[in-house]
Order: sequence, then C-alpha cells, then structure tokens
Amino acid sequence: MPKMYVKFSVPKELVEKAYEALEIARSTGKLGKGTNEVTKFVERAQAALVLIAEDVEPEEIVAHLPMLCEEKKIPYIYVPSKQELGRVSGLEVSTASACVVTPGKAREIIEEIAEKLKSLKK
Repeated sequence: MPKMYVKFSVPKELVEKAYEALEIARSTGKLGKGTNEVTKFVERAQAALVLIAEDVEPEEIVAHLPMLCEEKKIPYIYVPSKQELGRVSGLEVSTASACVVTPGKAREIIEEIAEKLKSLKK
C-alpha cells in the first residue's frame, strides 16, 4: 500500500539518476543526511535536491517534507529504500531522507532530474 506522503511514482531510471547525483555530490559537493538535517536545509532553501525513502516507519517522520519542498520550490524525489539511501549517502545505517546541498559535479544531473520531476507531478 502506498504511503500517504508519496504523491507520485518515480520510474526506476530516475531513481538511479538521483542516487548517482547523490554519490557525485557526496564526493564533490555537500550532502544533508537524516530528516532533521534535510528539514533544516529545505527550510533555509539551501537544498538543491531532496531524496525521500518510501519505506519509512512511522511515515510522520518524513510526511512534512514534500509540502515543505513544494513551498520552497525545491525538487524532491522518492526512492524505494531507506537502506539504499543511507548507503548511497555514505552512512552505515539507513536514512529516511537525504539532500544535496552543494551539487559539485552533479549540477547537470540534478537539473535534468528536476526537469523530469516537473512532468511526473502533472
């Protein structure tokens, strides 16, 4: 059953691209990891891209993020697994959300993802 906070479904290749952007930004830019950190970066409008895991329990942990991202006009994407999101973020634990703060060499990929997300939300 889909979670209440998941507003659209993301094709697998776009999820892969988001992970790729996160990995590139991890080594050439800056990431925010964990919902508290991500929320702060979004509230300050410092996030370039937000990734939200779809398997978060309880869902209230990340339920505020899509709305907040829309308010600040920050692109966000859903990924299937918090375990994988944690791994790609460079953590040894899972994370409910992560964001790219400084894209570094991932800027073009993030722009491409943002464009594709616009068409998914319609």
